[in-house]
Amino acid sequence: MINNTLIKKESFFVIIIFFFSLLINQYYGNRGVFPADSFSHFDTGFRILLGEYPFKNYWVVSGPLLDYLQAILFYLFGVTWQVYLLHASLFNAFLSIATFVFLRSFKLNIYYSLIYSLLFSILAYPVSGTPFVDHHSAFFSLLAVYSLILAIKTEKKLYWLLLPFLLGFAFFSKQVPSSYVAISFILILSIYTVINEKYFWIKYIFISSSIFILIIFLFGKNQGIELSAFLDQYIFYPQSIGSDRFHRFVFTFSGVVGHFKFIYIALIPLIYINFKKIIINKNYFLEKDFYYFLILILFTFSLIFHQILTRNQTFIFFLIPILFAYSHVSISLSRHNLTNMLNIFLVLICIFAVTKYHLRFNEGRKFHELNNVNFELALNAKKIDDKLKGLKWITPTFNKNPDEEIILINEIKNYLIADNRNKMVMTNYSFFSSILKKKFFSTTRWHIFDGTDYPQKNNKYFVKYKNLLINSIENNNIEIIYTIKPVKSSNIYDYIKENCFNEKTITKILSSYELKECEEINN
Repeated sequence: MINNTLIKKESFFVIIIFFFSLLINQYYGNRGVFPADSFSHFDTGFRILLGEYPFKNYWVVSGPLLDYLQAILFYLFGVTWQVYLLHASLFNAFLSIATFVFLRSFKLNIYYSLIYSLLFSILAYPVSGTPFVDHHSAFFSLLAVYSLILAIKTEKKLYWLLLPFLLGFAFFSKQVPSSYVAISFILILSIYTVINEKYFWIKYIFISSSIFILIIFLFGKNQGIELSAFLDQYIFYPQSIGSDRFHRFVFTFSGVVGHFKFIYIALIPLIYINFKKIIINKNYFLEKDFYYFLILILFTFSLIFHQILTRNQTFIFFLIPILFAYSHVSISLSRHNLTNMLNIFLVLICIFAVTKYHLRFNEGRKFHELNNVNFELALNAKKIDDKLKGLKWITPTFNKNPDEEIILINEIKNYLIADNRNKMVMTNYSFFSSILKKKFFSTTRWHIFDGTDYPQKNNKYFVKYKNLLINSIENNNIEIIYTIKPVKSSNIYDYIKENCFNEKTITKILSSYELKECEEINN
């Protein structure tokens, strides 16, 4: 009877977590946009439905899995902004439920498990609101962390079989931090195997990895994606970006320590308890608790390292409730006289930290550079198209006058409708293909101008991207290219000579480049 009551309560709490996690992301995802990031998988998800694929038709440095997942959702539910947000919202809900289940597997009090899971959901995907490569990579890696811990805890083959798939999904979301996490897993499993003399898991990992690689190979072949294109764009080119960032890295106390202080605070109880056990118990390295600790520690520092190296807006504060929750688990297992007081203290600090970052990143939308924006000026993006209905349109560039930006966008929309020629559109407003239901053949997902999106001059993969661009123009009989600011003429002229085009400024942010007879293109 008691078990049935507990199961019903857990089921009820799972429902609460699901709807809370889904709705909070849906709400904050509608709160303003940073075009380059917010729309990064909107058009590409739709383009897959039109038969255009990553690596083959557009240069992809990260996130092909997100494009395909978005394509599935668009196919099932229609091409709208709310369905786009649903991608991230469902992910947020699933992760939060997985966190609840994970905590309950360690017998953490059901109410505490609920609180920590809800706090996690607040700082997980709502920070972005829209599908984002770093988030997906980190969150699939987190699911892999849960799977590895439960694999060691229960020794069930299901968790071992899941591990390569979860790490693979993380990698095809973004190469890092998933690669750092994978390396840490190899290190941990090597220690675990040698010390504990347990080798049974190797066959499950081998079988699952082989199946995953075979599926990826067959899928790529079916999509007509060449292995060389995948290797150039997804493996080799990102290494050239990463090495530059590593060499430019400068250690500062505020950047490495101060910025992540609440993550470190959440780690303190966990580190103290485990180091104490290491000192007291010389055989602690044989115990499973040691490996749980090692997995969480290395995962945390993998994400911190990734965050510092990429120098993007911070998104890893979701670690705070996870680490506080597992510190809570460790304290409860220690059965100290002050356990209840310590646990309440942990929850209160966690609530304070989550509230702090919720106000900064969710309410203030700092991740999307909207922290100084007056959201009362935001307008319903339905004014652009019904597919964007519900989005409160305001961007960092036009934060004082979003109505002007909408007018400019609608002018572009009408101009593209009126032009019946085969055209390429280069823009960070990556929704024109979706709302107009046309192919615009862009050879990149976004324009960041720092080389993290596609190769620029002096990069050894420059010629590869240039060939992709020229082939796209030739194969699709492109007659005119449109650029929308901040995209500029150099994004064309760096790859194709200026004398191949007749350039024309159309509006404040729209320019056209009509192709002429040109040996460089017609070869």
